[in-house]
Amino acid sequence: MKHIDAHIHIERGEYTLDWINEFVVQAVNQGMNEIWLLEHCYRFREFVPMYDSVCAYSNYIAAWFHRKAGVLSLSDYMKLVEEVRNTKYPIDIKFGLEICYFNRFESLVHNRTKDLELDFLVGSTHFIDDFAFDHKPEHWNGINVNNAFKRYYEISTELAKSGLFNGIAHPDSIKLFGHLPSFSLLPYYDELAEELAKNNMYAEMNSGCYRRCGCEIGMDDDMIKAMKAHGVEIITASDAHRPEDVGADIIMMEKMLGKSP
Repeated sequence: MKHIDAHIHIERGEYTLDWINEFVVQAVNQGMNEIWLLEHCYRFREFVPMYDSVCAYSNYIAAWFHRKAGVLSLSDYMKLVEEVRNTKYPIDIKFGLEICYFNRFESLVHNRTKDLELDFLVGSTHFIDDFAFDHKPEHWNGINVNNAFKRYYEISTELAKSGLFNGIAHPDSIKLFGHLPSFSLLPYYDELAEELAKNNMYAEMNSGCYRRCGCEIGMDDDMIKAMKAHGVEIITASDAHRPEDVGADIIMMEKMLGKSP
């Protein structure tokens, strides 16, 4: 079978073939046949306007954002993409973007991406009504967990309905700090999976939260069942942010999905 790592960030190095080759070497060592390289959209000046309200919500996020965001233009990225595509590698390489989903900015995302010759766009829910839930556990102090889970899956379903993306990133990342709602998530899983199927989108089985916080690796059994019941393709992804994490836990997740002996 083909071993794929479908979510690898390249943000910690310069846009050079030497830097890309570090990811390729690790992928080959880990037995990967295909890697999907991407950047967070906030890295690019074209997407900076989407984040005004989340910066206004939190001084911490405002400081983080202004350290990290708007340092590149999409033309910088596309030059690298073209250079890599013109170079021969021992594995297949795809390029895309991970885009934070805000329903009020659907038109902006469409206009910024419609002419880009990328292989994929993956949407992610990183903010719950401006609350950046995945940065620090202490940011959850005072947050109503039930409401947060409800809104997280409502927003993720809106993401799927938008028609903007090829897939959804880490569709269960709200669990990373160990919070759980008091109600069953089965109806939310089912609704999300139904909309992903309608829009021919894949869902990531992503090990990033597991490595970062030690939570359950990838989707839980109920989410996997919901995705399979609706015929949603599940693609393995490490969420690597450095070359040494490429391919991490991919084989284990394949076994969990029944894809690998």
